[in-house]
Amino acid sequence: MPSSDDGYVTAETAVVIPALVLLFGMLLWGVMAAAAHIQCVDAARAGARAAARGEPEQGVRSAVRSAAPDGATVETAREDRLVRVGVRARTAGPGPLSLGLDAEAVAMAEERVGAVGRAGG
Repeated sequence: MPSSDDGYVTAETAVVIPALVLLFGMLLWGVMAAAAHIQCVDAARAGARAAARGEPEQGVRSAVRSAAPDGATVETAREDRLVRVGVRARTAGPGPLSLGLDAEAVAMAEERVGAVGRAGG
C-alpha cells in the first residue's frame, strides 16, 4: 500500500538540486572575482616596483601585464619621487555580474647611484 507522501521526495529534490547548483555557481563566481582582484593588486605592485627602479614605460607595462588578468588597463603617474601604478580590470561574467576591479600601488623612486661620485675614485 503506497504511503501518502510518496511524491514529496521528488518535489523536494526538484527544488533543492537547482538551488544547490545556483549556490555553487555564485560561490565559484565569488572566488574567481577575488582571484582576479588579487591579480590586479599583484600587477600594480609589480608595476610600481618596476617604475621605482627607473624602468622605461614599456618595461613597467610589461611587468604589469605579466601579472594582471586579461584585458586589464594600466595607468602610471609620477609625483616628485612617488610613482603610482593603477590597474583596472573586469571580472568574468555576463552583464551585471561583470564587476570593475581597481588596484593601485605607490612606490618611492630609487636614487640612481652611478657616474656621480665615481669620477675621483
